[in-house]
Amino acid sequence: MALLEVDNLKTYFHTRNGIVRAVDGVSYSLEAGETVGIVGESGSGKSVLHYAMLGLIPQPPGRIEGGSVHFDGMDLVQAPAKALRGVRGKRISMIFQDPMTALNPYMKIGSQIMEPLRIHEGVDKKTARTQAIDALEAVGIQDAEKRLSMYPHEFSGGMRQRVMIAMALITRPEILIADEPTTALDVTVQAQILELIKQRQQDLGMAVILITHDLGVVAGMCDRVLVMYAGRFVEAASTRTIFNNCKHPYTRALMDAMPATQQTSEMLYTIPGMPPDLSQPIPGCAFAPRCAHATDVCHEKPTQLDRISDGHHAACHRLGDLAL
Repeated sequence: MALLEVDNLKTYFHTRNGIVRAVDGVSYSLEAGETVGIVGESGSGKSVLHYAMLGLIPQPPGRIEGGSVHFDGMDLVQAPAKALRGVRGKRISMIFQDPMTALNPYMKIGSQIMEPLRIHEGVDKKTARTQAIDALEAVGIQDAEKRLSMYPHEFSGGMRQRVMIAMALITRPEILIADEPTTALDVTVQAQILELIKQRQQDLGMAVILITHDLGVVAGMCDRVLVMYAGRFVEAASTRTIFNNCKHPYTRALMDAMPATQQTSEMLYTIPGMPPDLSQPIPGCAFAPRCAHATDVCHEKPTQLDRISDGHHAACHRLGDLAL
């Protein structure tokens, strides 16, 4: 049985301008020790999906309209708040996008790192301090004992990201959700952070959900990739299959937009058009207005994930016609 099973999850935001269908019927599973990449443009629903499963979306305006998220026999969607707090931050941890805003600027680093231990495991302050020092050293921060008494603004961006990783892993979770863990970091620090996550995953044997728009990061980290567009998955396959034999035009467009695929003298490719307004009904394929291969049926008939081969699914009416 899978470690985590998401089934037809729907998360909508009820606003003055209408109902925004941010996550609209998403299903996937995660095995123990596996690394799954969730990729797509900004606004595709990647972060909202995982905030919703942990009960972190503001309600209102957000609301989970349907579906389930099963973890160790518990449906996180229906779980009481107390039970969910026992899972969140202990058995399922999250690295948030921006460590400067995720860390409390008024609290010393030591207090923030010790907090999960004090809340979830009830350890005394002395033991928590010792474990916090070990956690900082494990993520490569020198003079860890001295750093505990410092504030977030005294750390560089890369060091703040390491602190976030230390906080997320100090309770030895079974699942780590890493939401854009390398945003705003330079290339060298990005590589260090990703290598650190990979190393700690091996040490702890945990599963990782990597949320990103960077396919280059996915290539070096993930076993499987789920491509998300307009609140739904449009393709799902192993990382090797996605890079060597993707089938959905949106996945191909993301590939073409990677700087590494461009010739030095060529202008960088950009996907034409804009993502759809999720507060308005979408009669057909959400990507059809931006797709060079779209036909009338693409604009009129909704798509669904169809099986192409073992472990490879895509949502496109023209799967049999396209050679991407």
